[in-house]
Amino acid sequence: MTTTTTMTTADRSTSTCTESTSTTSTGTRTGTGSDLARRWAAYLTAEVDAASLAVFRASYGALIAWEVVRYALHDRIHRYYIEPGFFFSFVPFVRPWGGTGMYWHFGALFVLALLCAAGLFYRVSAALLCAALTYVFLLDKAQYLNHLYLLCLLGLLLAAAPAHRALSLDRRRARRASPGGAPPSALPETVPRFYLFALKAQIAIVYFYGGVAKLNGDWLRGQPLTMWLAEHGDAPLVGPLLASPTTGLALSYAGLFIDLSMGFLLFSRRTFPFGAALAVAFNLSNALLFKIGIFPYAMIAALALFGDPSWPRRRLPFLFEGGNAPVPSPAAPRRPALPLALLHGYLLLHLVVPLRHWVYPGDVAWNEAGHRFSWRMKLRDKSVSELGIHVLDPRTGVREPLDVEAWLTSRQVGEMCTRPDMLVDFAHHVADRLQEDSGVRPIITARVVASLNGGPPRDLVDPTLDLASQPRGLLALVQPP
Repeated sequence: MTTTTTMTTADRSTSTCTESTSTTSTGTRTGTGSDLARRWAAYLTAEVDAASLAVFRASYGALIAWEVVRYALHDRIHRYYIEPGFFFSFVPFVRPWGGTGMYWHFGALFVLALLCAAGLFYRVSAALLCAALTYVFLLDKAQYLNHLYLLCLLGLLLAAAPAHRALSLDRRRARRASPGGAPPSALPETVPRFYLFALKAQIAIVYFYGGVAKLNGDWLRGQPLTMWLAEHGDAPLVGPLLASPTTGLALSYAGLFIDLSMGFLLFSRRTFPFGAALAVAFNLSNALLFKIGIFPYAMIAALALFGDPSWPRRRLPFLFEGGNAPVPSPAAPRRPALPLALLHGYLLLHLVVPLRHWVYPGDVAWNEAGHRFSWRMKLRDKSVSELGIHVLDPRTGVREPLDVEAWLTSRQVGEMCTRPDMLVDFAHHVADRLQEDSGVRPIITARVVASLNGGPPRDLVDPTLDLASQPRGLLALVQPP
């Protein structure tokens, strides 16, 4: 009996100990969570050298200036923004300037880009550059490019960052204006780390979601890359290799693994040299094989953001006021809550938006719903074998074909015929115009037969559906029959 009592007491003691341990563990976990949050905030708000941010700022401005030159040399300003009579605008009230206004706009873009690169009147020039670039981006869905979207986002982040604190004419002007020519304390050569982190995270997101988008059946069987490489089969020396299906399949998987791993490679100090070399080779090969503008060079320029923030002072000391890295000021005890909240909100938004196609019915590669703003790059090859748009008068029942080329440019037609949402936009435009003339809104239907990545041809949209009665914008989910 005594033994039994002793065992019961021991059991109670053990139970009490266990509860106490559990409580302590919970308290430790709570404390650890708070400690991690404080350490994370301290990491993001710590002052670091502004040199790498300045190098990227200069590269970014130079790339945009060069892109404007390319647009002018290839007459794209007139062909894209003056010649069309209708624009597939992302925002209804955003329209091109009249007359020669678009030439002046691109001229202003060029000047603003150079001011940004030089760090002159930076706060104003960077904000205006971002606004002017975003305006061009919003003008026409037919001109949608992932690199233009990326440049808008990077421009927004740069406009928020004090990227003129090093390697800038603003700094030189401020130094000359200060007594004795000493660098003014109002313009230090350090920046809070969260500005750099935001830009680096944006680049990593582009790579990672570019890889996630490749996790589909067509890409994993080597399409459409195999078809595209076969087009270079007559290239000297490497032509037969590029035409081989094995090469297309191997490069498809190589591109998949590079995209998925690149952000992690660049963020780690140990793997950064390997990741940087791989990124340069990867982007240069893309530039040689595909016509994708300045996108590869923008991604190469972004490598300046990774690694140690002071690397430009060691590698390019002649560009800076002194070879030594500036001594960061001690971290302030007060954490800037608003910038950190904006940073995390921005990153959360860009982590969620590329996944939105999962809430839409159908295949995103076919119906394009959720394709834009998602880093779905070079994933599909749509060939259209038949395009016919018809106008039906509901009063008389007369159905007539529409001369699409009389309404749109050839580039707009080529983009529209593979994108259901643009077909809806165009149908609304035609119906609105004809309704103004006749007082009766016609029924607009489209017969579009397309093939995806070499697959069998089929109807892109229901040929009996009145496209002019379908919702526009994000709700334009036109499904095939």
